[in-house]
Amino acid sequence: MANIKQQKKRVRIQARQHLENLRYRSTIKTLTKRLESAAAEGDADLIASEHRGLVRTIDRATTRGALHRNTAARKKSQAAKIAAGTTS
Repeated sequence: MANIKQQKKRVRIQARQHLENLRYRSTIKTLTKRLESAAAEGDADLIASEHRGLVRTIDRATTRGALHRNTAARKKSQAAKIAAGTTS
């Protein structure tokens, strides 16, 4: 454990940020699974709705620093493929 006051504060801040980043990543995984299940059902309105929500969450996580921009671009591309019905 750190002995310096500022280091102790940084440890607390990093723990809080880590939990926030985990929350974003977990939400993205959940929304991706929901998009995949909507695509399996074939409901176009549900697919569009889930895709919008997923892309919005990915963009928000990227803006807040939870995801790297290239990772976000890859996840959005994969989501678009799922929404379009391609599996390659």
